[in-house]
Amino acid sequence: MTNKKETSYPKEKIRILFLENISDAAVQRFKEEGYTQVEKLTKALSEEDLVKEIKNVHILGIRSKTHITKKVLEAAEKLQAIGCFCIGVNQVDLKAATDKGVVVFNAPYSNTRSVAELVIANSVMLIRRLPDKIRAAHEGIWMKESKGAYELRGKTLGIIGYGNIGSQVSVLAEAMGMKVLFYDVETKLPLGNAKDAKTLKELVQKSDIVTLHVPDTAQTKYMITKNNLKYFKKGAILINYARGEVVNLEDLSKFITDGHISGAALDVFPWEPEKNGDKFTTPVQNLPNVILTPHIGGSTEEAQENIGVDVSTKLFNLIEKGITNGSHTVPGLALPSQDGVHRILHIHYNKPGVLSEINTLLSKNNINITGQYLKTNDEIGYVVLDVEKGVSKKAAALLKDVKHTIKTRLLY
Repeated sequence: MTNKKETSYPKEKIRILFLENISDAAVQRFKEEGYTQVEKLTKALSEEDLVKEIKNVHILGIRSKTHITKKVLEAAEKLQAIGCFCIGVNQVDLKAATDKGVVVFNAPYSNTRSVAELVIANSVMLIRRLPDKIRAAHEGIWMKESKGAYELRGKTLGIIGYGNIGSQVSVLAEAMGMKVLFYDVETKLPLGNAKDAKTLKELVQKSDIVTLHVPDTAQTKYMITKNNLKYFKKGAILINYARGEVVNLEDLSKFITDGHISGAALDVFPWEPEKNGDKFTTPVQNLPNVILTPHIGGSTEEAQENIGVDVSTKLFNLIEKGITNGSHTVPGLALPSQDGVHRILHIHYNKPGVLSEINTLLSKNNINITGQYLKTNDEIGYVVLDVEKGVSKKAAALLKDVKHTIKTRLLY
């Protein structure tokens, strides 16, 4: 993004804090654009430490380990936006962020390919029972046999959740010669020759490998338990690269032990350690033909760079243009650039009469509006006003007194 407009608040005074070793691509991007107060930490911060650090931060960048609570947001006096350099936003109290007028972005598509490739790789590993053979070789045991080892070609892959990652897995699976069956609570257009299952039960009954790609919601919590594991094909494989609480691991452990499930690959868990080197335990450790990885499905150099570029671009568009497309809090609004005017951002609770009050107030003070843009959701209204340069400071001051105002900013 190239935008040469100067913000009303000098770039060298805008403080940006990146946590959890966010990609250098994002850090470098801000510095190249003239933001000099950019601090990068390799670790996550506790709630207590964040409360101390965030008071004068304007832009905060996090990944999945840092939790942004209501207490943290209450301490954030200058915070304009939070960039989640990852897929989800579960680590942010979105209600509290909405009430503070803090824009929250993430990168929902940037690591799609990385996860999809690993799902296919694990499918090959598990259907050939390679984890057991690899372990045996390391222990000095020669285990050359074909029993229980199969090709992917001709097998059926069942995809639960046919979104960005699930559909990408679908394409790669067909390229490997697999049949694809998917199940989603929303109607989705199949890619290639994929077919949709009418029920979850139908999908697991027909699939040789089942892979999960669903969000973390009340409906998906413990979606896979003994109640439906019993319907899986005998000898089926389960892959979970979605969310940790989607699968009941105690139930899965029993079905692997008794041989009904022949293998599993798990990258996410109900409980995960805070940092590298911490002890990790799970009910599915030391079971045959099981691959356990430490939440690295999207952890490739390419994915992290893509995420860095994606989220930093959204943050630039906000702080330099007022664009909120992709936001999970303030309504998403795309805006054209205008020369010869000043731009004011007004975030307010979505109550009747706010826009009318804004227009009436500016009209009474002879302030001409050259451009006005509005977007609302159930809770928040977002108005962007372009006004003549000579009256912009007066207009911004007047807007702060409008009823139901959350935040007003003179952008440029």
